[in-house]
Amino acid sequence: MKNALRNPAAYLMFIIPTIALYGLFFLYPMFSSVFYAFTNWNGLEETKFMGWANFETAFGDRNFRSAIINNMYFIVFSVGLQVPVIVLFALLISNVKRFKGFYKTTVFIPSILSTSVIGILWGFIYDPDIGPISAGLKFFGIEPIYWLADSKWAMIAILLTNAWQWVGFYIVLILAAILAIPKDIDEAAAIDGANATQRAWYLTIPLIKPIISVVVMLSIAGAMRVVDIVLVMTNGGPAGSTEVMASYMVNKAIKYGDYGYGMALSIIIFAFALVFTAIYQLTLGKTERIEY
Repeated sequence: MKNALRNPAAYLMFIIPTIALYGLFFLYPMFSSVFYAFTNWNGLEETKFMGWANFETAFGDRNFRSAIINNMYFIVFSVGLQVPVIVLFALLISNVKRFKGFYKTTVFIPSILSTSVIGILWGFIYDPDIGPISAGLKFFGIEPIYWLADSKWAMIAILLTNAWQWVGFYIVLILAAILAIPKDIDEAAAIDGANATQRAWYLTIPLIKPIISVVVMLSIAGAMRVVDIVLVMTNGGPAGSTEVMASYMVNKAIKYGDYGYGMALSIIIFAFALVFTAIYQLTLGKTERIEY
């Protein structure tokens, strides 16, 4: 470091390209989005400044309000149902004696697959004519369910698919925290007469609370920015029942060419994500540092 500071030209030669790329691909798009959010830009014609009109339209837009509610479904499902399942599976895998690496790899595979691949795969699984779920229902004499075409089931189908994709990634995170706990602690509790369930509830889970807090925060952030799985599987349908804020923004900007309104929606989405993660960090997300 001292040698680099003695030669500022060499130091700048390394950091200027990085700063330039950061400015080109992050700062410039961010500030241009803020600018266009206050205009009626359609991508072709000259911009006309509209003030807060796009934001007023957004909060008065019934379809966008429905998209906000759908994002709340993602948050509730991710935090209320998905996180407990993640912790349970991580605890189960941590106690496996053989093929532990195989199980870790198996649950992690969906996380590295393309969302397009997952959307097509689960589209086939949900298919009412040839999908395996419908085949199972027919075996028991139950009429097939139109998972992605029925507004009653479409959101559930999307939630399950999204969970299947990302649960493995979070399991590996929590599993790493569990395996980092010294075995002496668990062995001492076992000698004192604690069974496996008691050790998991009163010992392991309290010790991995910091990583669970991180998983919850990542789940909230992921639920606020979910878009690709919706676009691939339903494109927000049927009748907007699976539309989320980001997919609504993409459709408005790309499909209908209302880029100014789309930029305003992107800022609102960013504000929502920032507020939710900040609230969590300031309340439930506070955890003390744990030393073994």
